[in-house]
Amino acid sequence: MEGKTAEGVIDAHHHVWDLSVRDQDWITGRELAPLRRDFMLAELEPEARAAGVTATVLVQTIDVPEETPEFLALAQDSDLVAGVVGWTDLTSPDVARALAGLREGPGGEYLVGIRHQVQGESDPRWLARPDVLRGLAAVAEAGLAYDLVVRPHQLAVAHETAQLLPGLTFVLDHAGKPPIASGELRPWADAVRLLASLPNTVCKLSGMVTEADWDQWNVEDLQPYANTVLDAFGPRRLMFGSDWPVCRLSATYAKVVAAARELMAALHPAERREVFTGTALRTYGLTSTGSPAAQEAPCA
Repeated sequence: MEGKTAEGVIDAHHHVWDLSVRDQDWITGRELAPLRRDFMLAELEPEARAAGVTATVLVQTIDVPEETPEFLALAQDSDLVAGVVGWTDLTSPDVARALAGLREGPGGEYLVGIRHQVQGESDPRWLARPDVLRGLAAVAEAGLAYDLVVRPHQLAVAHETAQLLPGLTFVLDHAGKPPIASGELRPWADAVRLLASLPNTVCKLSGMVTEADWDQWNVEDLQPYANTVLDAFGPRRLMFGSDWPVCRLSATYAKVVAAARELMAALHPAERREVFTGTALRTYGLTSTGSPAAQEAPCA
């Protein structure tokens, strides 16, 4: 495992799936058809290495309990994956026991966070439900982060929830899915700034190319949105993620990394290191040996 996070870029957000093991029922319609095949670490690794990536965080794809143990075992056998953001049923009264079970299984030391597909919940206040809050408190007690995959209209309740749980680090995936294709900034930008006003929040510079026009986007289209999250969270609470293989709908892995570098080009080198390495190390408790360390609260 030596050297997973020693130098270079950390890709803090990617996925894998094997359709012979489990269907990805969200892959529907003609537009998503290019994703309806297996995407495995063996395909990702050479692309990541060529782009200067030395470690990654593997993130859940669907809300089923079987996926997370599989991902943890995968991380244990991988020279690339340094952490796993998995899934557990936050509404269950046995969340703490479930998390302990994941930790005790093969590769359990690689569990660094939990995520639920909140973007697909019909209840706009799902995150603030008492049973969910109880589950999130168990995630905090376990020393894990919580990844927020929400749409712009859900950012307000995400802020409310993060305010109620100051001991839990909330990681906003894909910058809260801004409406890049339409060119609109508000009300997304206002909601992002409100969330970022809480010190226990972090943001991923990820998923932006698929919120833009898939066929015609350029870095200039992304810049206002990247500037918004950079200004709101600061370099020490912003981290890079590729969102591979979903990003392939609009860009190659290399192009996503190149775009992120260009978006952050005006930063001081030390600040760029935070975005591309430091924030992920702190937020997810990663170490240069590839094993999770004691987590450090994100800095404002």
